[in-house]
Amino acid sequence: MATTNLAARTLRDLVRWDSGQGGTTELTDLPWVGHKVRKWEPEPFRWLGVQGMYATYRAADRRETATHSTESSRLARIADRVAGRH
Repeated sequence: MATTNLAARTLRDLVRWDSGQGGTTELTDLPWVGHKVRKWEPEPFRWLGVQGMYATYRAADRRETATHSTESSRLARIADRVAGRH
């Protein structure tokens, strides 16, 4: 309830300030007033990329197990390069 009260009083002061009926107040100077949010990666592309990398590593593991190989498969090396691990 306290947060709702604070938000309502801040909004009231912002409306008064915008309409020219008031100036800045302690509430309009709070850090969350006019806060700009940073841009995030567009979803679902980030999620698809991560899931694709997991699937590639699982396929590489299956291939290495099936061939009883002791070195990384070509698929794993490509995935490492894409992921920036090599």
